[in-house]
Amino acid sequence: MSQPGWQVSGDALLIDLDGTLVDSHASIAAGWGQWARRYGVDLAAVLGIMPGRNATAVMREMRPDLPESVLAREYATLLASEIADAGSVTAMPGAHELLDALPPDRWALVTACTRELAEARLRAAGLPVPAVLIGAEAVPLGKPDPGGYLAAAESLDTKPECSLVIEDAPAGVAAGLAAGMQVIAVPPAAVSPSGAGCLTIPGLDHLDVDSGLYPITLRYHRAV
Repeated sequence: MSQPGWQVSGDALLIDLDGTLVDSHASIAAGWGQWARRYGVDLAAVLGIMPGRNATAVMREMRPDLPESVLAREYATLLASEIADAGSVTAMPGAHELLDALPPDRWALVTACTRELAEARLRAAGLPVPAVLIGAEAVPLGKPDPGGYLAAAESLDTKPECSLVIEDAPAGVAAGLAAGMQVIAVPPAAVSPSGAGCLTIPGLDHLDVDSGLYPITLRYHRAV
């Protein structure tokens, strides 16, 4: 899954939220489970395709017969449910240490969540809210479209080729690579074909930030 110890540098670090910085699986499964039951959809199939993707796009793929008005209503219901349940979200191992070591103006969040949901999950996990947060409402297309990552790099006044991305989902990995960025993949993407072309690590707790070097330098270390 992971390569031998490596080091990589960039002008900015762009990070995914769910499954990368926070563990929100139980909350996501609960919210999507209600939707799946209402519409006779297999929850496992939903959870298999939704990581990193816009919720409305997932609903549309699973139930292409639903009119846009129903999709909009169901999306609002799902969003309200997940915001109400944000208190169950926890930080992934190593997330606190990683963000504490980064210059505050050199990292951004790029997520399929809305800003409101992303902020609720970050706060529940005790993680900082970055100055640059690219949520679902900020770009017309979600991952695997690269627009979110390109928007984050532009907001940080950083070239795409000088940006680093950390992602857990195949759709997010594809978005980062399509943006021309160096992607660091954590599971499940790190152990799937989507991780090809990425640096891979078992988790954020295997990353060190070299605060003595600029640009941002990340080093992968194996567990002792």
